[in-house]
Amino acid sequence: MSNPPHEAPALTAHEEHPGWRAFLNARMLICVFLGFTSGLPLFTLVSLVQVWLRSEDVNLKEIGLFALIQFPYTWKFVWAPLMDRYVPRLPGWRPGRRRGWMLVTQILVATAIASLGLVSPRDAIWTVAALTALVAFFGASQDIVIDAYRRELLHDAEQGLGNAVHVNAYKIAALVPGSLALILSDHLPWSTVFMVTAAFMLPGMIMTLVVKEPEMHGAPPKNLREAVIEPFHEFIVRDGWRGALFVLGFIFLYKLGDTMATTLSTSFFLDIGFTRTQIGVIAKATAFTASLAGGIIGGVLLLRIGIARGLWIFGFLQMVSTLGFAWLASVGPASPGLSVVYDIAVALSTATSNVLSLLGIDWTVKPDPMSVALAIVYGFETFTTGLTLAAFTAYIASTTDPRYTATQFALFTSLAAVPRTLASAASGFLVTKIGWFDYFVVCTALAVPGMLLLFRIAPWRKQS
Repeated sequence: MSNPPHEAPALTAHEEHPGWRAFLNARMLICVFLGFTSGLPLFTLVSLVQVWLRSEDVNLKEIGLFALIQFPYTWKFVWAPLMDRYVPRLPGWRPGRRRGWMLVTQILVATAIASLGLVSPRDAIWTVAALTALVAFFGASQDIVIDAYRRELLHDAEQGLGNAVHVNAYKIAALVPGSLALILSDHLPWSTVFMVTAAFMLPGMIMTLVVKEPEMHGAPPKNLREAVIEPFHEFIVRDGWRGALFVLGFIFLYKLGDTMATTLSTSFFLDIGFTRTQIGVIAKATAFTASLAGGIIGGVLLLRIGIARGLWIFGFLQMVSTLGFAWLASVGPASPGLSVVYDIAVALSTATSNVLSLLGIDWTVKPDPMSVALAIVYGFETFTTGLTLAAFTAYIASTTDPRYTATQFALFTSLAAVPRTLASAASGFLVTKIGWFDYFVVCTALAVPGMLLLFRIAPWRKQS
């Protein structure tokens, strides 16, 4: 795939990079703050609003319909051209195109979240629906401009690590509406809970005020027609219709198998005999840690191996991790594979106990074989998800033209989100027909087309 003439090669494998400075510079710190701010509104909708509605005795059918309000995250490319074309002008302050939109959307997100606590779902369910729709719209709009800002802020060699840092900070944001706010709701009124949640937008606002506008690459769109048409026109003429379809096909297919494998993971764990406590303590705790580790390690490795080879290596590991689900579906108490896992876990537990005993700490745990298998399989799967997400997001960033970053980035990420919807719609039907083992084999096979497209999209030996 060729690259825009004004842009550095998108898939440079061994660019000069800043070494350890990449971990310490201000650009990575900016990615942390903006990633956290970006994740807060979505997790407020997914976690906090659902608990709030249920605690206020809203029926499950209505709660289920609230999932539809997340559609702005899939269709955000529709209004992204407006954010490429227009520059917010605040009285006495000219923040620039990216910083201006970031501050405006952050203020609107915080206001919409805080407003939720001022209404009662029992008395005004449609008002609640309207406010949550505003949170989704403003949150998706914030994502548009933050993605564009990050693409223009980071050097080419930093795209992998910077996007990994952003994604991990995005995930950490889930702890506010998904943990802290829920704990507070047992002790404080909901109005205070939503105010506290909205206050966590302040670090992002402060960051927006103190950072500089990124360097502009080329002239921005001169009119609305150019803002709407040119991003798509540039993408198509860059390599022709054929090249554009290859890129879009790759973005759609690369994580399809992984997405389908994980969409029903909790139901899968319940079906094969795990308790809700085991799932909550072992699977979810392991997944959160492993996912963060995968994202950071993936970003660091991309500095060395480049985006192209990262897509190959991490994609292959993702396929192996999906097969791990198939193995977990087939093991039983007498399985030779399970006994090997158990022996390793016992050895590690014994070694840990011996080390702690030297420190005067009495710690002895007898691991359960299936629990160990669950932790290993799900931990490895979420670890590889972190790896592939780091490379995949960096690839999407490198594919955008800096003149139309907001629109093209929004288009590509919206397309990447489509498999989630398809997976949710088709997975249950498929599992019912073929069973869990065959289902995960199919998920692994669905990853193959995306991997094959790498021969065209990101050849292993491609240096520029």
